[in-house]
Order: sequence, then structure tokens, then C-alpha cells
Amino acid sequence: GVDSSSTTSSASPMPNSYDALEGGSYPDMLSSSASSPAPDPAPEPDPAPAPAPASSAPQPSKMTKPFGYGYPTLQPGYQNATAPPNSGVPPSSPGYSGFQPYAQQYPGMNQLSSGLGGLSLQSSPQPESLRPINLTQERNILPVTPVWAPVPNLNLDLKKLNCSPDSFRCTLTNIPQTQALLNKAKLPLGLLLHPFRDLTQLPVITSNTIVRCRSCRTYINPFVSFIDQRRWKCNLCYRVNDVPEEFMYNPLTRSYGEPHKRPEVQNSTVEFIASSDYMLRPPQPAVYLFVLDVSHNAVEAGYLTILCQSLLENLDKLPGDSRTRIGFMTFDSTIHFYNLQEGLSQPQMLIVSDIDDVFLPTPDSLLVNLYESKELIKDLLNALPNMFTNTRETHSALGPALQAAFKLMSPTGGRVSVFQTQLPSLGAGLLQSREDPNQRSSTKVVQHLGPATDFYKKLALDCSGQQTAVDLFLLSSQYSDLASLACMSKYSAGCIYYYPSFHYTHNPSQAEKLQKDLKRYLTRKIGFEAVMRIRCTKGLSMHTFHGNFFVRSTDLLSLANINPDAGFAVQLSIEENLTDTSLVCFQTALLYTSSKGERRIRVHTLCLPVVSSLADVYAGVDVQAAICLLANMAVDRSVSSSLSDARDALVNAVVDSLSAYGSMVSNLQHSALIAPSSLKLFPLYVLALLKQKAFRTGTSTRLDDRVYAMCQIKCQPLVHLMKMIHPNLYRIDRLTDEGAIHVNDKVVPQPPLQKLSAEKLTREGAFLMDCGSVFYIWIGKSCDNHFIEDVLGYPNFASIPQKMTHLPELDTLSSERARSFITWLRDNRPLSPILHVVKDESPAKTEFFQHLIEDRTEAAFSYYEFLLHIQHQICK
Repeated sequence: GVDSSSTTSSASPMPNSYDALEGGSYPDMLSSSASSPAPDPAPEPDPAPAPAPASSAPQPSKMTKPFGYGYPTLQPGYQNATAPPNSGVPPSSPGYSGFQPYAQQYPGMNQLSSGLGGLSLQSSPQPESLRPINLTQERNILPVTPVWAPVPNLNLDLKKLNCSPDSFRCTLTNIPQTQALLNKAKLPLGLLLHPFRDLTQLPVITSNTIVRCRSCRTYINPFVSFIDQRRWKCNLCYRVNDVPEEFMYNPLTRSYGEPHKRPEVQNSTVEFIASSDYMLRPPQPAVYLFVLDVSHNAVEAGYLTILCQSLLENLDKLPGDSRTRIGFMTFDSTIHFYNLQEGLSQPQMLIVSDIDDVFLPTPDSLLVNLYESKELIKDLLNALPNMFTNTRETHSALGPALQAAFKLMSPTGGRVSVFQTQLPSLGAGLLQSREDPNQRSSTKVVQHLGPATDFYKKLALDCSGQQTAVDLFLLSSQYSDLASLACMSKYSAGCIYYYPSFHYTHNPSQAEKLQKDLKRYLTRKIGFEAVMRIRCTKGLSMHTFHGNFFVRSTDLLSLANINPDAGFAVQLSIEENLTDTSLVCFQTALLYTSSKGERRIRVHTLCLPVVSSLADVYAGVDVQAAICLLANMAVDRSVSSSLSDARDALVNAVVDSLSAYGSMVSNLQHSALIAPSSLKLFPLYVLALLKQKAFRTGTSTRLDDRVYAMCQIKCQPLVHLMKMIHPNLYRIDRLTDEGAIHVNDKVVPQPPLQKLSAEKLTREGAFLMDCGSVFYIWIGKSCDNHFIEDVLGYPNFASIPQKMTHLPELDTLSSERARSFITWLRDNRPLSPILHVVKDESPAKTEFFQHLIEDRTEAAFSYYEFLLHIQHQICK
């Protein structure tokens, strides 16, 4: 095969070829290559998803109006209005074309112009999302049920076809027609993606021809228009394309001549089995390398026992096929390799002590076939936890171990899992302590949020070039400079796991968390040698990407590995007015190799209406998506400028948007702080962000904890990130079946959400707080003994132990309800949350109270004070 990745230099030809692979265009698009500032001499030009700014290339004449066919634009308003009859359509209407007779034959496909875009809401009844709310007077702003993503204001057929917000959503579900209108609204515009999430239903399409636009390479999707049976119009660049002969046959209905009923055109999320055109080399096998710290510190912490046990239990569940390969390296002041070649009577340890010039002692027998060498692998895993018990080695040569791992993985690519317990102290990449504990609660300056050296970033980029991702597990009891170490994962599309003060006996809840996280980590789906590109309608452009990856060209994200728990965000701007269209679309395409060696492309397409009035822009805000995008932007600002700058920017985001809204609504009394219903939670969420570990000041926050919170913000999907920003609080000592849901024959209670304030806690009650990766159950001092006995298994409040991390399985209705509710919350999340039972007045409660963000702390506003502060800033 064309194994272009076997070189070990970072100047591998891979990037360019991958660029051409996913986005390779036809010669008639050559002009657009001028819009890519990337110096890559790609073999084929890469059509950027948005047109170039006027200065960079001669622009073709103004794009003609999209001429699919469809109905005239629907009535204004957020209501399902039926379309007016077709008579009397003026030829200039965007929905007009000469192919009217076809409209009846393709129901549901060509209502592209019938989205309710470009129209003002003023003439219709005001939607709920625009109801003005006086924030300073509204005491109960938090809804009692979870906040759902707003549904874009499209006609019913398009709504049904649209992409799930769990995979793909936009901060504004109504796209402003111009950048000027967006600037006026003072709201962030961007996309939040969860592209590889676990799906219960996914249409998988095997076809010789993957139908794509000849110009912009968009995959055919539910929002294209069929002009007639033989031609379809791209919904991103408006080019008219031919329908290939093969596409005329529908495998589902076994009928011919109905291209608009094919699964690709009926589903906004699909997966294609790709042909060899989408490969640069034969698909790689699944390759896993474990790089383990075995210094005195690591052995003392005891993580090896848990890791080896988890691997032994899950060896057969590692994703892969008969070609799966695995290898192990350990390191302290030297590097130890393990020869596991089939035929040996026991694993053979090979030590390399020259860490300044690392070499592989036997390159061919260190990564072995999992099935051929399974017995030797098991022998090694059984032996490893005890091999270093008497070590005196305190040094850590992490950098040289990573250099060796890079050499070992370069021929194939794959996943490197690094376990580290301290600051690297020897060889390349060694680090000094940069944390001053006295500065932890500084109200202004927090230093060292960026890396101390570029060693780990450079190494990650080399790894990325060879399709290798590095995942970091940091299990540390002291400062380890996560700001520097995290770069190995950030730029190679890896993951970061962090277990502060980890110890297998002193901190049993962390040990249990590691065990559960490892089970998910080792067995979840994985995609290798992946690239992802996001395309959007002509006129829009993307400028800043957030997540763990490397940007190969202007818009191609290189993902050596992709996993179902990875989230991404991207900022958008409006480069050309969208006056000629009533709908815009976004499409993300993820090309990857499955663990079974199949090349696949997962495609998600999202369709949103275009609006021309400020009121419509506010009506369509997705406040959770907006807050997650702002959080990503604030992390970047903290590192590039300062933490106080990032905090100011977050406050200004609220001041600016509410101020802009206030000036739009003329009849408001100026003494009130008014927000549209769609933005009512915006100040609360921003205050929550300001009190989050990543951005808080005035409270003692360890530097590694802060940096980890920032890493989480950059790579968590929205659904998990929101719980981290604004936890959910429930009262659980009175769970009933009223409003309960049924999941797998179990009744799951649905208690109402409580606001995050101590005034909601009563001494007679018990409350569960879901912070995403940790659950707290707070027990009030006068909590009913029946509840304590039925759910916790202790006779009364006094007898509950200080460190309780499990609910016993008791045969009582209260126990069953509480456990089924907690299990339901636990399911469907990547990391297993630790449970802490916190007694009122126990020292552990400070951690719990820190999450009550509506309350005042020494260093931070209460929610009400924050609103007054915002109001003061607006009135200045």
C-alpha cells in the first residue's frame, strides 16, 4: 500500500494527502484555492467552505438566487402556518423556478425556500422566547425541568429531517442575514459538535457512488433540492449537479426513479462505508501502547494494580479485529520495553538507560498481535504491579519515554495511553515547579496557565502526523504542570484524565473512579486516522476551532483518534449578506477508520432559517450553546491574555447583549434589568462560569485543578459541559412516582430542579447535586430517620459515617426510587461520577456549598448582586 506514514520525520506527506482525500475538488473549482492561506502544496486544491474575502481572489459575479423550486416563503411568526397557494408568485421570489410541475412529486424535499426566514416577528403574536422578563424581580428564574435545545423555526417537514441537537447545534437557531445584524445583537455565533457520539440508530450506507457536490464537495443530504429526476442543487454553494445512475435505485424501497427517497436524502445523520478512494493506505489495525510511570511515587500511589486488573478484565473487549496489536513500556529514570513475541516462555524486559538518544532495542517484537501473544500479555499484566515494589527510583523520564513511544507507533499509528504521577524530572521535556501556593487565591493574576516548554506540543504534532494520539492519565498528589503536559493530548486529538490526590487506599473513591473510567476508556468505540471538515452555506465562514485536534489546512481538523466522548466548537462569521436565501445549512463530515479496519464517513447536516430582524435573532438564542462557546473563548483568552481579561469578557458578554436588547425594546423602564425569555438564564450561567474552577478567583484553587477544568471546557460535549458549569440540584427525600418515566422496566422518578442556593436546602431534607463528574448527597441535620434508614441503611443522622460513597441496595421503596434515579443520571455519560454523602455541618460540605452559585461567597457576588452589577454597567 501507499504507506506514506512510515517516515519518522514530522514533515510527513500525510497532511496534504488527507486534505485532498476528504475535500479534493474538481478542476473547475481551481479559482477557490486562492482562498486558502495555508501554505500546503496540496496535490488538489482544497475548497474552503466559505468564499474568500474580496481581497484574496477575484470573485465571480454575484451568485444568482437559489433556484430550486418550492413554495413562496411562509407567513411570519413561530407558528406552523400552512403555505399559501402557488398562484401569483412573482418570478423574482427566491422560491420560484421554472420546474413547478415537479413540486408535487417530491414532497418534503424542496421546501428549502419555505423556511420562515428573512421575516420579522413584529406582525405576529409574540413568541414565548421574546417575552420580556424583569430579572431583578423574577425570583424563580430556573425552570423546574431540564432546559432543552430550542427547535429551529422551520416548517414541519424540515423540522422532522433536521439533525439532532445532541450531535450538532448552533448558538443561534435563527441566523442573522448580515454581520451588521449579528454585531447589533452582541451574541456569539458558532456551532457545538458531538460528531462521534454513541447512537442507537444510524443509517449505514454501502454504495459504489457517494454523491457529492462537484464544486464544494458537500455530501448529498435532506436539504438539497431536486430540480427534476436527473439534477439536484447543492444547499451550500447552489451548484446544480447530475444525479448518478446508481442513485436512481433505492435499496430500501427496491424501486427505481425516486432519488429523493434514498436514505442519504431522508436522514440528516448517516454513515457511509467509504471506497478505496478515501484511503491513503490500507486501513490501519487497532494499535494500543501503554506507557507507564513506575517511579517510587507511582508505585506508592498504587494505580498499577487497578490498571492491570482493568486490562485483564477487558482485554477481549478492546475494539479491534484479528490484527489488533498491543505493547507496554514502563519508565522511571530509564525506559523499559517488553518483548512479548509469540513463542517466548515469559515476557522479556529490555532496559534502555541512554535517555538522551532513545532507541528501540527490538523494533519488531514490542508491539505484538493481541491474540497470538495473549498468554504472555496476561503474564506481564499479572506481574507488573509487583515488579517495582521495592524501587528507590524517584526520577521520571517522561519526555524520552514519549520519544520512544513515537518511534514505536510511527509505522502504523494508533493510541498511546500515558500514566504519569509527578513532574517529569529527567531528559527532554523536564519541568520545574511553577506553582506558588500563596498565589492560589489571587483575585487578579493567575500565572502559568500556558505551557512552560513547547516540547510536548511538538511531540504531539509529530504524533498527529503519524496518526498517533496520546491520552494522558495524570494521577498526582502534588503539582505536575498539567498546563505543559496537556499539550501531548491537545494537539494529537487525545484525551486528558486527571485524578488529584490519587491513592488506592487513602482515597478509595478516586481509585473506584479510575477503575470505572478505565472500563469505559478501554471498551468504548474508537476511530483511527480520522479527519473532520465542517462546511457551511456560501456567505458564512468559520474562523476558530475548539477541541483536541490539529488544524491541517484552513478548515480540516486532523484527529489521529476520535472517540464518542469528544466535543468540539467552532466560531462563525457572516462574510457575505445572506439576503438571497431563507435557509442556511452546516455539514460536518468525519472520515475515519473503524476498529474493524473499515473506512467510514459519518455526516451530520443541520438546517436553520435566516432572519432579518433583531427580534428574530433574540427569539432564536440557544442559551446553553452560547454559554459553552463563550466558555471555550474564555479559556483561550485566559491563556493568551489573562484570567482577569477573560472574566471581564464574560461579564461584558451579558452587559452587551442585554443592553442591545434593551435599546431595541423602546418602552422599557430604565430602572429594570430586562431580558427576553430566551436569554433569561444567560446572567445566571455566566455567573456560574465565573465561579467555576477554571475562572474563579479569591478561592484557593490549585493550578493543575484550574488547568484541568479549562481542558474539560475545551473538549466536553455540551450536555456534559453544562452540568459542570451549572449543576442540577434535586430534593430526594420525597421521591414519588408522579411524572416518573419508565426506562427498561424501571420506574425512574423525575423530581423538579431546585435553584442552587442554600435557601433551598432544608434541615429536614436530603438533596442530590449532579455536577457531571461528581454527585453529592447532602443530608440535613433533622432529616427524617425513616429516609436515612431506608436509603442509607443507618438508624439516624448521627450514625452516618463521614466518608460514605455508596448507597446500599436495600429492599425498600425509597431505596429503589433513589437508586433508579441516580443510575438513570449516571447512564449515558463518559466518566463515572463519584458519589459523596455529605452530612450537614461536616467539613466536606465546603466543596458542596461552592457549587451553590446563587449564593454569595467572600470573593464573589450572589446572583442578585451580580444582576445589580450588570444593571449598573448598562446604565453607566
